[in-house]
Amino acid sequence: MNYYLAVDIGASSGRHMLCSMEDGVMKLEEIYRFENGMENRDGHLYWNTGKLFAEIKAGMKKCKELGKIPVSMGIDTWAVDYVLLDEEGNAVGDTYGYRDSRTEGMDRKVYDILPQAELYGRTGIQKQIFNTIYQLMADYQLEPEKMKKARTFLMLPDYFHYLLTGNQVSEYTNATSTQLVDPRTKQWDKNLIRMLGYEEGMFLPLSMPGTVVGPLQEEIVKEVGFRCNVVLPATHDTGSAVMAVPSTEENVLYISSGTWSLMGVENPEAICTADSMKANLTNEGGYDYRFRFLKNIMGLWMIQSVRHELQDAYSFAQLCDMAEECKAFPTRVDVNDASFLAPENMTEAIKEYARKTGQQVPESIGEVATVIYQSLAESYRDTVKEIEGITGKHYDSIHIVGGGSNAEYLNKLTAEKSGRTVYAGPGEATAIGNLTAQMIKDGVFADLKEARECIFRSFGVKKFDPEG
Repeated sequence: MNYYLAVDIGASSGRHMLCSMEDGVMKLEEIYRFENGMENRDGHLYWNTGKLFAEIKAGMKKCKELGKIPVSMGIDTWAVDYVLLDEEGNAVGDTYGYRDSRTEGMDRKVYDILPQAELYGRTGIQKQIFNTIYQLMADYQLEPEKMKKARTFLMLPDYFHYLLTGNQVSEYTNATSTQLVDPRTKQWDKNLIRMLGYEEGMFLPLSMPGTVVGPLQEEIVKEVGFRCNVVLPATHDTGSAVMAVPSTEENVLYISSGTWSLMGVENPEAICTADSMKANLTNEGGYDYRFRFLKNIMGLWMIQSVRHELQDAYSFAQLCDMAEECKAFPTRVDVNDASFLAPENMTEAIKEYARKTGQQVPESIGEVATVIYQSLAESYRDTVKEIEGITGKHYDSIHIVGGGSNAEYLNKLTAEKSGRTVYAGPGEATAIGNLTAQMIKDGVFADLKEARECIFRSFGVKKFDPEG
């Protein structure tokens, strides 16, 4: 029996998932899980890449212990964060986390060189202050010595693949989140990079999911106890999650629901119009050069933060139940407001937003939870209208994948407020999509259509009707 390993690292946790085929269906097994999070040092937020790589190897060792050696493996993470390497191939400085405040004002520095409308027309990427283009401008402005030493730019999963194999390969889907890729050529926009003052030689040619990065280095083989190939998945976790949307329809509206909610459709071409920019929609690269035309919505980060502030005393299911009991509470927030990106206390940030906007201040846990869930569902509703208006297409249903697909109360609200049928699942979409790219490469599936049919058979979905 052949096994395939997905290492799926999110902003709050990571896991190693093994997959095999049994009787025509995909069988998933979680073999390792670890915590993750940004570290606050001297007022800045960083990723501990050394610790993360140690966790990657620790999970790989479990394969040997179980006697289930993978044919291949691949790593996906969140987008926009990166590592700079010097001429010896060593990391230059620490790796900042995207929620760090150093990018404040860097958008204006970029727009002094290229106005925002021109930048969007050139890249089709939604403005987020943490996008790589602004992070690099922070490096350029605040740490010029770091930029002078840099010889290679690698997104985080590409960096981990490099540590495993010794080979430096840049993957396409995650690279598009940098706001530095040309959606027409599907490669780095070298002219834009030069205009911004970044060294164009740092940026490697982009490779598609399914590309073989290489075999494990001998030192890694000795440490983990086996050999296998590293194969690029869609290293952007949303790129992998969208691969796992279990529908073969052409016009599919999806939400990849987790810490962030990524809501959109797949298009053959990027839409870089003024209307699209005004709606803050983005055109991220997808598998087989599809474009993920979507909006980045704050997502379950808000309820995750509130839960942590309560010392994780309640499960998400309990929070959903408490929210439903308070469903008549009227207050709503703009979930994409900057005050919710990295507040010291999410509960207080929600209360302050209510005060500032003249609304009733939530006091109980249930009231705070219902403000979050109701506001999220209304954001989804509004985004459906924006996408339909710009694409000129009508979407009858919404497919929700990822961990948030298990939030039944939110699924019900989404169906009710959007007037669309909601199909929820699979919950492990990112890992499944990661594995799918590897399995297509190995010939298990002929193409993505066949893989999605198998995903539907293997994991199924729950249905939520607008009428309840």
